[in-house]
Amino acid sequence: MNTTDLIHQTIQFVKEKLNDAEGGHDWFHIERVYKNALLIAKNTVCDLTVVELGALLHDIADSKFHNGDETIGPKTARLFLEAQNVSEEIIQHVVNIIENISYKGGNFEKKFSSMELDIVQDADRLDAIGAIGVARAFNYGGFKNRALYNPEIEPVTNMTKEEYKKNNAPTINHFYEKLLLLKDKMNTETGKQIAAERHRFMELFLSQFYAEWEGEK
Repeated sequence: MNTTDLIHQTIQFVKEKLNDAEGGHDWFHIERVYKNALLIAKNTVCDLTVVELGALLHDIADSKFHNGDETIGPKTARLFLEAQNVSEEIIQHVVNIIENISYKGGNFEKKFSSMELDIVQDADRLDAIGAIGVARAFNYGGFKNRALYNPEIEPVTNMTKEEYKKNNAPTINHFYEKLLLLKDKMNTETGKQIAAERHRFMELFLSQFYAEWEGEK
């Protein structure tokens, strides 16, 4: 199977698997990450096939929606790619990307590194910030029935992986616990440039949010 056909088959597979997914982790999230990854890859020496497959399959079975099981995503991706007769080298690289892409509270030490992982991770993190990031944060907060904001609950910015996974704080806290931290965790120059602008938007949003909350505007 040529690369064009493989990417087409992967897109169809992901669309089908995520047909009923939560709005912040659905096909459109994957599509945005895919586009972000292609944009970053333009300025980077990399294996584009691995980048495309990694971006398309990175959230094929997010552990948040599978009782915290982090093995389902890599297994699902592997089975699909094996069925497409993809080489073991590419399959393992894509699996490594899926296993190491997640934020997990910011204290997760990657056990694998590659330029392709850096690109896909930046692409995924870009979709967590800016206007889209704000929308996704509140969409997921609503999905989990979390409060918008509670001034009495302080953000916790240095959580362990397990604490992060169990965290049920108000959505505004998530900005301080993750979203505002991503700008300084980008891997690529293109990712850093895009993240800086999206970061500024979130700061403006929060300023407006607090002013409205206090009845000042």
